[in-house]
Amino acid sequence: MMIGKKIISCSIMAASLLVGTNNSFAQTIQGSANEWKNYGSDKGSSQYSSLSQIDSSNFKGLHIAWTWRSVEEEITRTHPEIKSWVWESTPLMIEGVLYISTSLSQVAAIDAASGKTKWVYDPLTWKNGTPSNNGFVHRGVAFWKEGQDERILLGTGDGYLIAINAKNGKTVDSFGIAGRIDLTQGLGRTVDRKLYGVSSAPIICRDVVVVGTKVHDVPVSNTMPPGAVRGFDVRTGKQVWKFNAIPQKGEFGNDSWDANSWKTVGSANVWAPVSADEELGYVYLPFSTPSNDNYGGGRLGSGLFGESLVALDAKTGKRIWHFQLVHHGLWDYDPPAAPNLIDINVDGKPIKAVAQVSKQGFVYVFDRITGKPVWDIVERAVPQSTVPGEKSSPTQPFPSRPAAFDRQGITADDIVDYTPALRDSAMSLLSKFNYGPLFTPPILDKPTILMPGIAGGASWAGAAFDPETGMFYVPSNTIPYAVTLEKSGTPHIGYIGKTVAMETIDGIPLWKPPYGRLTAIDMHTGDHKWMKPMGDLSTTVPALKAFAKSPLGRSTRSHILLTKTLLFVAQEGSTQREEMGGGEAGERAKSSGPKFQVIDPAIVAYDKASGKMIGKIDLPRNATAAPMTYMLNGKQYIAVATGGANLAPELIVLCLN
Repeated sequence: MMIGKKIISCSIMAASLLVGTNNSFAQTIQGSANEWKNYGSDKGSSQYSSLSQIDSSNFKGLHIAWTWRSVEEEITRTHPEIKSWVWESTPLMIEGVLYISTSLSQVAAIDAASGKTKWVYDPLTWKNGTPSNNGFVHRGVAFWKEGQDERILLGTGDGYLIAINAKNGKTVDSFGIAGRIDLTQGLGRTVDRKLYGVSSAPIICRDVVVVGTKVHDVPVSNTMPPGAVRGFDVRTGKQVWKFNAIPQKGEFGNDSWDANSWKTVGSANVWAPVSADEELGYVYLPFSTPSNDNYGGGRLGSGLFGESLVALDAKTGKRIWHFQLVHHGLWDYDPPAAPNLIDINVDGKPIKAVAQVSKQGFVYVFDRITGKPVWDIVERAVPQSTVPGEKSSPTQPFPSRPAAFDRQGITADDIVDYTPALRDSAMSLLSKFNYGPLFTPPILDKPTILMPGIAGGASWAGAAFDPETGMFYVPSNTIPYAVTLEKSGTPHIGYIGKTVAMETIDGIPLWKPPYGRLTAIDMHTGDHKWMKPMGDLSTTVPALKAFAKSPLGRSTRSHILLTKTLLFVAQEGSTQREEMGGGEAGERAKSSGPKFQVIDPAIVAYDKASGKMIGKIDLPRNATAAPMTYMLNGKQYIAVATGGANLAPELIVLCLN
């Protein structure tokens, strides 16, 4: 078959497993409703809890029950050379204990009723310098139990996988070597630890720990670390399989890498959270862009398994099926979040499905057993690159449904038009840029607008799914990026992309609102049910106040939690990041600057059926992670990490009176 033309491959044996949808999967992934056992609530990443004590009638009665200041604060105070970013970790709650990681890859166990620290484990990651790519960022841990053996599995920012005794915080010395595995070893290449690490929680399926990695996006050497995903025995730490994201000679997909580029190109890693179906024994992996993000002259071909969703057998690492979401990516459109495993009924047919949200604003939906798209995904012609040495893909896949959940591409009709003069100014500014439909490739002589940009569309916190109603909720940002190509200083790399901040007109973006949104999709039909702007830019941009008749939304990340009664959004608020254009560039500015403004951080509750805002609970600083909920001693709690860097990193836990 032609790799890159036909983008799906299914195992014939998998088709024999197709069975009718029932409630067993939902029951399996939810587990005890009182606990939060996995990063996304369950291994299917639903971000859903069946708890119902907090509802529309009492939401406004939420108050802070207790707070916990992150233990990383003392280290960053005494070591000012450490530039910690925001705190993006979501805790687990098992048997009355919260387990949470810090930005510095530490782990803490906290009494879930009182906030008292039970133990802290520090792998001393911070002593190895700033980790790769996005620096000191960590999002969570995994939990495993067999009899009295209870373990926390941690991937560190400097590239180790560590097993910790959940009861006392000591390493499990029978795992790997003295409790840890060096993930930089066994990759088939010499790997610089400063270019390689882990920021997301591993997942455990059928007693195999599956771990991805984060790899430096910018190719700073001729040979970059590869993004292989590996499975390790949860008891011993022995590696049981390795799946090469960049297929090696003789492996399926190797012929999609022209001119032997598979030998040197790196990344195509799984930095985002992943999902698993214990019943099937499959793990679902969202692979990122191969290096580098905006120029592919050194990696011609479609480049499997870059920017693909791949289903593997958790016990063997065997590929079951794959689907490439973007061919030969030039936009850094790697899937940013864990795929949601969902049971739906389409045209009277029950389907065990998987839904992958994307930065480009699509939801790709597949039968999770066979990999067949639930609704057609069509190859469409897209604009072609004119950059020397580049050969862009002539087509890209477009889902027929659901419709895109955020703005895609830029046309004159998208430009702000509150007044003729404002529109003229916006069009004048726009003329400085290259722009067009989704998948418009970067060029050399002008910055190219990517809409959505790398921090736009869906974010790493992902979407939430309601197993009772089949509704799917996606928070998204309408944040464009402008990318310009510059000659690389590294031999054989060609060009690298540099992000250019988008200009505004007295703070007014060049495009029409909303600038941030929350979209509800019926996954039985693929139809959008409602969309609501999140936040309101006009509250902080004086020039917009005269034009705003309703909330306009705000281009900041928001993080979602779904329960039986309500839809909660932890609102990141607005900071210097918004002025810097959002995303990674803004995060760097935020973490390095001594002062910045925080605007309207809060937890907001919405009616699940209508999207009507129920209420808002203000937070003292930005909510920087996906919230979670649990029940303990008759009380339902909501916990969310806040702050980090120049704002105090603090876990805030709320409950009713």
